[in-house]
Order: sequence, then structure tokens, then C-alpha cells
Amino acid sequence: MRYAGLALAFVSSCCYAFSGPMAKYLIAAGLAPIEAVWARMAGAGLLLVAVLAVVKPRALRIPRSRLPFLGLYAVVAVAGVQALYFVAITRLPVGIALLLEFMAPVMVVAWVRLVRKVRLARAAYIGAVVAVVGLGIVVEAWQGLRLDALGLLLGLLAGACCAGYFLMNDSFGDELDPLGLIAWGLLGAAVVLVPFARPWDIPWEAFTVSATPVAGAQTLPVLVAYLWMALVATVIAYILGVNAVRRLSAAVGATVASLEVIGGAIVAWALVGETLGAFQIVGGLIVLSGALLAQTATASVPPPPPAAPGLGEEPLGAPARG
Repeated sequence: MRYAGLALAFVSSCCYAFSGPMAKYLIAAGLAPIEAVWARMAGAGLLLVAVLAVVKPRALRIPRSRLPFLGLYAVVAVAGVQALYFVAITRLPVGIALLLEFMAPVMVVAWVRLVRKVRLARAAYIGAVVAVVGLGIVVEAWQGLRLDALGLLLGLLAGACCAGYFLMNDSFGDELDPLGLIAWGLLGAAVVLVPFARPWDIPWEAFTVSATPVAGAQTLPVLVAYLWMALVATVIAYILGVNAVRRLSAAVGATVASLEVIGGAIVAWALVGETLGAFQIVGGLIVLSGALLAQTATASVPPPPPAAPGLGEEPLGAPARG
């Protein structure tokens, strides 16, 4: 079962890696980043709900007591991660935005220690420090932060929501079907983003043309890029990712998911022509090494004892991670 979970997490990371590069095609065709996010969430959510309504309608039943959790999941784990990341990649290279998003493992270490009051192994703190040092190398902090400051902030906020994604995937009980949670989470995220995306103003004719994000990049039909992003980088990626976290611990799932950083950079290089400098490559490897060390340490920490009856608290599982 563990090896099956690792395989699911690995394939999920490969699928997620296409989201940023494919989004670049929609943006190049005239969609604003938030419009691309909305189209992705709405299309993927409608597709999954329609399929489940036919093949597994029970999965769509959400107990009334779990509706607040579903709402938080839609806002933080889906809408927050995707919207912040998509805006970040308009100001940063895809690889850098992914590295910032995957500061999430370090944020989880802080959450476990400061909020859950769990004493962690020393390796967890060393890993967090190593990851922060690596991030400093990525952004070349000694050069006065040459990368876009707002883009860096958006990337880190996406990382915070990403941490929530893993924490929440590891905490919901058996009364929720993972497929139903994903389907309603995607649709809920689309509803939340309606006032910002204003779908009635989206230039839908953009889906009928081909686009080239930057000079020298591969030219693709925008509709093909969108369908790949909605089906592979969203529906399949979310299904595999959530089930991987349920089979493993969230800590292990988050560590394997960090491979999305490498995959995203490779896809961006192959399709969009984005390259990373020597400092970005070295710093990225250090960030991933620190995250791996921190998550390995937290994976061995036992979960906190259950809350006393009547406090209304539901303990989270192991720490977690688009």
C-alpha cells in the first residue's frame, strides 16, 4: 500500500507540473491570470461532478456537519493555492514560483510546533533553516532582491495555502469521499472566484486560436492547452494527490510532491523556453533538500492526543503540503 501511495504521489506531481506552463498559453491568448484560474476550476469541477453523478453519485453527498470544512477547503486548498500561484507566474518564472510554493513543508513544520505544540526532532528545524538559505540563494538576496517583490510575496502566500492543502487532505474523516471533496472543492473554488474573475467578461474567443507565450516557445492551440490543464493538471492530479496523502502520511506526500518543482521547470523549459540560472538551480536543490529533511523528521512524530470530549476539536494527522 505504501509503494502504491508513493507511485500515486509521484504521478500526481508530474501532472501538476503542467499547470503553470499551460496557463501561460491562456494568458498569452488574452486571459487574465484570475480568468485562467476560474476557467480551470470551473471546467474541471463540472467535468468531475458530471462523471461522479453517473458512475458514483454517493461520492457527491456531503454531510451537513462537514459543509464548513468543505467551504474552507475550497477557499484555501483550491482557490487560494491556484489563484495566488497563477498570478505569481505572471511576475516570476514558473520554476521560481514553484520553489516559493514548496516552502509549504517548512511552513508545516512551524504549524506543527507552534500551533499543535508538538516537539519536533532537531532535523526538522535544521531542514527549515536549510530551505530558507536555499530560497535566499534562489532569489539572490545579496543582489538586493532582484526578483519581483510582489511576485515573491504571492508565491509565499501560495505556499501557505499549499500547506493547508496537505493538512486538510490528511484530516478529513471517512464520512467524506475524496472524489466528492475534490469535485465540490473545485466547483466551490470557482464560485468563490466569480467576483474576481468576472467570467462574463472572459474573452472566450481566445480558446479558438493558437498562442506562443514568449518568442522561441512552442506554439499550441489554446483549447488544447486548456483541456490538458483542466483534465491532466487538475482532475487527475487532484485525485491522485489526495489519494496519495490518504495512503501515506501528509508529510511523505508533501515530500514527493516537491518533485513538481523539478517537473514544472522541465516542462517550462521544453514548452515555454524558460531557463533557470546557476544560482536558481543550486538554490532550488538546497530548498528541496531542506524540505525533505524537515518532512522526514516530522513524519516520525506521533500525532497529538485526541481532544477531550466536548471541546469540538478534531486532531489533524501528520503534517502536509496545487
